[in-house]
Amino acid sequence: MAMKAIAHGTTGILLVTANVGSLFEDPEHLQKNWLREFYQVIHAHKPHFIALHCQEVGGKSYEASMSHVDKFVKELLSSDEMREYNRARVYLDENYKSPEHFTALGNCYFLHENVKNIHQFDFKAKKYRKITGKEIYSDTLESTPMLEKEKFPKEYFPECKWSRKGFIRTRWSVADCAFDLVNIHLFHDASNLIALESSPSSYSGTRQKALTFVLDRITDERYEKVPYFLFGDFNFRLDAKQVVEALCSTATMQTIRIAETNEVDKLIFRESDNDRKVILRLEKKLFEYFNQDVFRDNNGTALLQFDKEFSAFKDRLFELEISFPPSYPYSEDSNQGKQYMNTRCPAWCDRILLSHSAKEIILKSENDDKSFTYTYDNIGSNVCMGDHKPVFLSFRIAAWAGKPNANMHKCCVVQ
Repeated sequence: MAMKAIAHGTTGILLVTANVGSLFEDPEHLQKNWLREFYQVIHAHKPHFIALHCQEVGGKSYEASMSHVDKFVKELLSSDEMREYNRARVYLDENYKSPEHFTALGNCYFLHENVKNIHQFDFKAKKYRKITGKEIYSDTLESTPMLEKEKFPKEYFPECKWSRKGFIRTRWSVADCAFDLVNIHLFHDASNLIALESSPSSYSGTRQKALTFVLDRITDERYEKVPYFLFGDFNFRLDAKQVVEALCSTATMQTIRIAETNEVDKLIFRESDNDRKVILRLEKKLFEYFNQDVFRDNNGTALLQFDKEFSAFKDRLFELEISFPPSYPYSEDSNQGKQYMNTRCPAWCDRILLSHSAKEIILKSENDDKSFTYTYDNIGSNVCMGDHKPVFLSFRIAAWAGKPNANMHKCCVVQ
């Protein structure tokens, strides 16, 4: 794996977000596909530094899946495809017996043997440290000084019930350019029916509150401010009310209620003519639209007009243009690579968002050398990767691409 970019004064960066819950439900069939596609992206882009942010590590049955997690991490660290990455840091939140702290997040970082000028920040000592060897940290990450981990306050959780949602932050200096990498998992839509009630939905408001909490936390006064990349499962959904109105503009709606409570149980949308053909069935966990091609044609970009949750953060965050289909919810059938499950309206849940200062790092490096372009895409577009398609951003950092106050001062390095 040739690493020509070093000679040109640039360092290749690969950021990947992956909700891997499905991998541990069916590791025999899905894990091999997932790893093969992941390795292909590495081979194609030849990064010097890889940051893999995972959510739902261990799946729904975490205790039973522990051995599968260990096997997955061991494969990543020892595979022939990763042999040139001779340094690694893996942080796994495995403390499932402590619901007030458990996030099921996993941050994995891999450093290529040809790159030397990479250091990691110690949040306790407030110094950068040299990275040597391969190390795995798990169980109680709260005591690890090389990261910040927080679960959202309990009052943020819908119905105040704990779930595995929060963030893990690390800070790095690459080619004397410092930045934060934040793994994040926000709240999902519990019911399609509730999501349909208002525009924007109540779930959107909960996610907005949680993301604001993270942004305020990582930009407070405790540490020097640096550019940051947030990548994870934001659970951003299309505006359900507006999507259904667009998909079913000429349809009539039938409401079926639960007799005992009069609560809405099902919504059925039928064409006004054409023998009153059913075009959409909606239940709490059912979104069955008659033609899934609308989510795949031209990578579903016609639906981006309903992807509105990010817009509330445009003053603080930036996203490169999306040109891949909605990343969730794909079929977990290992023989199906492009089929969506009929559980939720497909949406771009998995994203990579940047501070405006991080955007400048990418664009400055690209402007300095036109031969290096960024790529923002999904992984495994034609094969089953679980219910989420991983999303990646590949780019290159030119030497001293960061602003002066974001550069790592060599006096702060602990060897």
